[in-house]
Amino acid sequence: MAPGGAQMTVMTGGCQCGAVRYRIDQALENAHICHCRMCQKASGNYFQPLARTPKAKFSVTRGEIGWFQSSDIVRRGFCRDCGTPLLFEVVARDTINVVLGALDDPGAVKPTFQCGSAEKMPWFGELDAVELSADESAWYAAVAPSNHQHPDHDTEQWPAEKRS
Repeated sequence: MAPGGAQMTVMTGGCQCGAVRYRIDQALENAHICHCRMCQKASGNYFQPLARTPKAKFSVTRGEIGWFQSSDIVRRGFCRDCGTPLLFEVVARDTINVVLGALDDPGAVKPTFQCGSAEKMPWFGELDAVELSADESAWYAAVAPSNHQHPDHDTEQWPAEKRS
């Protein structure tokens, strides 16, 4: 419990392979989507969703984060094993931004604004109208038995021991 009897917000997340896990001991702030070209390249996507927390409230609970200095003032954290983008850090600040898709519950944090609009894809607003795949369930059913992705929760050991 936090001071005053309030429940403390704890969020966890990590990379796709499970080599890096982290914990945030506070609700995230400043949730947004960045469309700038640096975020596009860093995420391998058309945008990158981010939210901020004080560095003092962020801790790595497994593994070690790799870093790429993407500009003189910014570095980006990722998993060295699987390449999952995890962090965006303005080094001189006492806050750090987490990549929302790497949270165990990414739906818990809704972006409240967008930035980098000069590089936003001109058709971005039309995505909801794009046709859904007809064979989506068959594809996911075929992949599921060989899924090596870390689950969306902390584990004592990873990778899990294989059962025979």
